[in-house]
Amino acid sequence: MTEETLLDAMDKMDKAVEHVQGQFSTVRTGRAAPVLVERLTAEYYGAQVPIQQLATIQVPEARVLLVKPHDRGSLGAIERAIRDSDLGVSPNNDGVVIRLNFPPLTEDRRREYVKVVKHMAEEGRVAVRNIRRDARKHMEASEKASEISADDLERAEKELEKITHDHVERIDAAVARKEEELLEV
Repeated sequence: MTEETLLDAMDKMDKAVEHVQGQFSTVRTGRAAPVLVERLTAEYYGAQVPIQQLATIQVPEARVLLVKPHDRGSLGAIERAIRDSDLGVSPNNDGVVIRLNFPPLTEDRRREYVKVVKHMAEEGRVAVRNIRRDARKHMEASEKASEISADDLERAEKELEKITHDHVERIDAAVARKEEELLEV
């Protein structure tokens, strides 16, 4: 019973860490990355479709992204989606591809992005702790229902604490990497 709860909690914590790392990849560093536009959606024949399904995204240079639509009819919609996004870049449309030139980040902007990343990390830590709380409640309910002993509960809680600590450390390591990447000039 406690093993199932621990495995379930570990699985949910893994997903929370992956989610936080996915959020980190959407924060712009000094380099262009396809992830920056993959999350955007464009209206294509009346439906919102992710740009990654409508186009090929390439990085020919460190600060340039090329978005080449599979269907030229979607070029305008993709350009509008990029222009309306929070990327802070103007798309250059030459009729075949959309070129995005990312200017170098200022020091102030880098510091703002570090704050954003730290906030995302804190949300991830809170999610992991909430999963721990729910698992602990479930195990305590099992103990009250006499499904597990008090000793089993204590051992399971120690294991749960260790799992939680490991996942929080993974988030902290990811934050440190992203902060270093953001502050790198």
